[in-house]
Amino acid sequence: MQPSPEQSPHHAYPDHWEADVVLRDGGTARIRPITTDDAERLVSFYEQVSDESKYYRFFAPYPRLSAKDVHRFTHHDYVDRVGLAVTVGGEFIATVRYDRIDATGRPASAPADEAEVAFLVQDAHQGRGVASTLLEHIAAVARERGIRRFAAEVLPANTKMIKVFRDAGYTQQRSFEDGSVHLTLDLEPTAESLAVQRAREQRAEAKSVQRLLAPGSVAVIGVGRTPGGVGRTVLRNLLGAGFTGRVHAVNSALSADQGTIDGVPAHRSLGEIGEPVDLAVVAVPADRVPEAVADCGEHGVQGLVVLSAGYAEWGAEGRERQRELVRQARSYGMRIIGPNAFGIINNSEAVRLNASLAPDRPASGRIGLFTQSGAIGIALLSGLYRRGAGLSTFISAGNRADISGNDFLQYWYEDPDTDVALLYLESLGNPRKFTRLARRTAAVKPVVVVKGARHSGSTPPGHAVPVSRIPDSTVSALMRQAGVIRVDTVTEMVDAGLLLADQPLPAGGRVAILGNSESLGLLTYDACLAEGLRPRPPIDLTTSATPQDFRDALSAALADGACDAVIVTAIPWVGENGEAESGDGEVLATALHAAAAAGPAKPVAVVHVEIGGLAEALSAATSTVAQPRTAPQPLVAAQTAPTEAPAPAHGTGTPGADTPERARPVGRIPAYPAAERAVRALAEAVRYAQWRRQAAVPGKVPDFLDDTIDTQGAAARIDALLGADPDPRGVPLGHDEARELLACYGIAVRPTLPAPGPEEAVAAAARLGYPVALKTTAPHLRHRADLGGVRLDLDSEAALRRAYGDLTELLGKPAELRPVVQAMAPRGVDTVVRATIDPAAGAVLSFGLAGAPSELLGDTAHRLVPATDRDAAELIRSIRAAPVLFGWRGAAPVDTAALEELLLRVSRLVDDHPEVVSIALEPVVVAPQGLSVLGASVRLSPPPARNDLGPRRLSNY
Repeated sequence: MQPSPEQSPHHAYPDHWEADVVLRDGGTARIRPITTDDAERLVSFYEQVSDESKYYRFFAPYPRLSAKDVHRFTHHDYVDRVGLAVTVGGEFIATVRYDRIDATGRPASAPADEAEVAFLVQDAHQGRGVASTLLEHIAAVARERGIRRFAAEVLPANTKMIKVFRDAGYTQQRSFEDGSVHLTLDLEPTAESLAVQRAREQRAEAKSVQRLLAPGSVAVIGVGRTPGGVGRTVLRNLLGAGFTGRVHAVNSALSADQGTIDGVPAHRSLGEIGEPVDLAVVAVPADRVPEAVADCGEHGVQGLVVLSAGYAEWGAEGRERQRELVRQARSYGMRIIGPNAFGIINNSEAVRLNASLAPDRPASGRIGLFTQSGAIGIALLSGLYRRGAGLSTFISAGNRADISGNDFLQYWYEDPDTDVALLYLESLGNPRKFTRLARRTAAVKPVVVVKGARHSGSTPPGHAVPVSRIPDSTVSALMRQAGVIRVDTVTEMVDAGLLLADQPLPAGGRVAILGNSESLGLLTYDACLAEGLRPRPPIDLTTSATPQDFRDALSAALADGACDAVIVTAIPWVGENGEAESGDGEVLATALHAAAAAGPAKPVAVVHVEIGGLAEALSAATSTVAQPRTAPQPLVAAQTAPTEAPAPAHGTGTPGADTPERARPVGRIPAYPAAERAVRALAEAVRYAQWRRQAAVPGKVPDFLDDTIDTQGAAARIDALLGADPDPRGVPLGHDEARELLACYGIAVRPTLPAPGPEEAVAAAARLGYPVALKTTAPHLRHRADLGGVRLDLDSEAALRRAYGDLTELLGKPAELRPVVQAMAPRGVDTVVRATIDPAAGAVLSFGLAGAPSELLGDTAHRLVPATDRDAAELIRSIRAAPVLFGWRGAAPVDTAALEELLLRVSRLVDDHPEVVSIALEPVVVAPQGLSVLGASVRLSPPPARNDLGPRRLSNY
């Protein structure tokens, strides 16, 4: 068990191994390599470990570390011997160490690929998921250093450590030798280990949010002695909402005999409170925030809402102040909402928390709302209030230096009080993770997103995010692939949120339209067609229709099996004297409520014009019924209704748990002042419901690809092409190099032969066989047949010589044009297949038709890698010019199956080898039988040290 003396040379400190992590209880800690400066920390840590834990670590009583031990445990070469520590408040709470060994168990160096690993966790921090988190990180470090297996000796009584290894999801072997359990773990990630890692990540991050939203006590730091000011406003809102916990006011400038403020105990510091504080709302000037954070950290506060401004939104100095704020808070195990935040609200009756600047706590409801902008937050709260909608939770995160929309997706995924998630985002700090979390959440409840700052080309002030090179249209396509409902405005977000929160999902796009205005019905009909819905002819009830007529018509429409949704249009009644009468909106609302409640579960929306009281009455719940709580499941097993029946709009509860039925208000019908708004919201619900049904049976990568893919051969070629010291800017491959690499994945590129002169062109044609094509490869003419740089169907030497002469006479000398000769491919449709690695979004697979029109119109479809068979099929069908592939205007349909297979092969190549940062196949000529790849370019680059498949870690500050 004892480590051996050092034998290998020391390597540079690997700072990319440092990481902030969220533990099982929602608190944070920092993982970093152990250095020679940690001797005192190590000794102090060891003194706080129980004798039992020491015995489990060393298999014998080991009360203290000797000087030799301390030296051994703090001196590492970061290759064959590595030690990591978990710290809170700068002090060690756990350590892990591995030592590379050979087949006999003796110390070794590479190429030995096995290491002995041992953990030690302070007793006070056991049960927080520290060891399991450490295992993820030390395993990633070991893989980076060429270690493929861990060996561990564990005493049988050390059941906690055995469970850590057993539950990690790695392939493992166990045996009992000499009184101890011998464990061997294969460190190659598996589907199970990745699932375990992400499940733990979800629970930990959801818990960190839950600690902020459901505190038992709150301290407002910066409460003024006189009315007014941010701190005093938050205190008043906390009290006005009826917060169920304890509230404290803190201001360092208070006199010793201040006593209370607004009836709340007032203190000069948290130390004077004399009891634990769960949440602190910080409302002091930015230069005084570090003092307040230190006071919170030293007294065990679990989380912070920082309302103070003066951070990254103020420039470089503010950005550094923001980084230090996050660094300081995380060092104490605290998470932050903000800075420059508007606050948080939790409408649960068990909490009733309004720790925000919003004067009125919105009504309780089933919508969760996250916004990065305080101003937008105010507008959304006001709009939802006017529409009669209620919220479960509200978060305005400001600069979102720490907690972001990703964390709240983790929380809402299993929150039983939230049925719909609305997010206003101005930036995505971790787009890959956002897409992954949104896809999982959308499988059980709708996620509606408005993305601000789409076209500015700059990051909003205060937001530190990776710069994306992909256009906003691509971002939108990738969101929709993940099931996210992407809308353009906050008004559309509210419109969609109202319908999704209170109405069942439609089974299809067949829409019945009925009302007392023929014109309004026709407008609704046209809007449905524009949104891709299938409206039935409007039913005109005439202006003399009574509420009973509306009820009867709605009941008939809902009962019709050929109808999936109903839109009711209503205008004021016209009296006998010819004057418009607003009528009694409540009476009409009652009639519509009655019909909706009695009929089959189908969505109903109302378009009204100036009918007083109708919208308010429709938004009121008329009854409560017991609704079964549907537990959210992973996407591969999303619970949805069959296509002929409406899918449930909600999926709430704890995954896998048996939960009781809950009472939920029913009868709310969303009302809209314009037909286009109602139809757009319904269309989003239709598209989302279709995605849910498809997600219930996920796509897959066909097995036949494995038989025609040489993964190891491709890896060897990539290593050879990059070399021992690769250029970080990347390496473009030559034509032959690209062909050979693509061939490893069954992608055949038609050969091209250089033709620097007419004689060489003739020789190349003789080698390839007529007919041939003559093409320029100069960058400014590449793939530009419209500029005359491509001559096709040259069936003889004379035709080739004539084309060569014309080409050089028209466009320039051969040295400038770089002509090549290629055998003609069968006629078909020219397409383009691309795959790129975007620093923000990750690997993206793209498809479109070749040519200027597609480029000008942006008619390109995108999917995230890895792509499934369903993704590939959808990719080629989602471009506007897709009919060209399927026999448009009498042409023969092309071989789309071959095209889908090509897309899957490209996806596999990029997914298997992150060094492949760019592939462009152009053109790909798809014929009625088969396809031909005529041109290919590939770019390689060293892979990033970590990716979304790596161990859990918070975003860097």
